[in-house]
Amino acid sequence: MDQFGEMTVFLRVIEEGSFSGAGRRLELSPSAVSKLIARMEARLGVRLFERVAAAIRLTQEGERFRIASQRVVQAMAACAPLGDAPHKKETPACC
Repeated sequence: MDQFGEMTVFLRVIEEGSFSGAGRRLELSPSAVSKLIARMEARLGVRLFERVAAAIRLTQEGERFRIASQRVVQAMAACAPLGDAPHKKETPACC
């Protein structure tokens, strides 16, 4: 999965409040979501979530990554319709 896909999963975990909830919505197993988050944390060198009992909570680093991820996902969504438009010489607002 590319980094954009990872960000999407990360944001879904936050929205759903759990790895299992995110997995259900994304049609992934909770284990797959957990492993993906662990790989992201290893690559970034930070913990994104605190895992406490049966709950998860964003760390400070996770909150910063959430903000950055939301910006990226919103920018990609804003640019998505451009792929359907005929080529224009002007620069789109999202780029």
